[in-house]
Amino acid sequence: MKKTLLTLLLGLLTIVGYSQARFDIHGGMSMANITNSEADLKVGYTLGVGMDYSFNDMWSFQSGLNFTSKGCKASEAGVDLKMNPVYLDIPLLAALKINITEGNRFLINLGPYVGFGLGGKMTVEQGGAEIGTKLFKKVDGAQEAVMNRCAVGLQYGIGFELDNHYLINLTGQYGFTNMVKESFADESNKNLAFLLTVGYRF
Repeated sequence: MKKTLLTLLLGLLTIVGYSQARFDIHGGMSMANITNSEADLKVGYTLGVGMDYSFNDMWSFQSGLNFTSKGCKASEAGVDLKMNPVYLDIPLLAALKINITEGNRFLINLGPYVGFGLGGKMTVEQGGAEIGTKLFKKVDGAQEAVMNRCAVGLQYGIGFELDNHYLINLTGQYGFTNMVKESFADESNKNLAFLLTVGYRF
């Protein structure tokens, strides 16, 4: 996984040298859950930097580095559970841009993403007492961590580029890899997320 991330980063740095590449900063809200569970949607955050490499007026390649909180939450019989993993996601997207007016475009993007679990906790609260467990590290003599660090999936989205600088995007993610290790779950639990972000392109 580390070799894959390093290869992707080196590829992005190579593209940086071309004049067609533009960069942005963006941030917003994440709404996450996992498949095959009765858990509820958990609201979090997403922050990142992006890159847009234009081939022509209609098509471009988009990528970046995004720090996103995912997971889920559940409440039953006075017990509240939250899973709060934080990932570094690298999307690899093909983007179609449709001109609306001069400097304003509607866009659709689609492609895979690769993620790496950076940290986070699972917390269980009952009667005012709270217990926290790290998600990506072995704790308390456990044989393995609760969650897998590697995350691969499909990313898709729509958005607007306004006045050649301002960005509004609605993004969806569907994970292909199991989020929770088999020893901690009976079914395959995959990441689901929707991201609403605003940004500025330089």
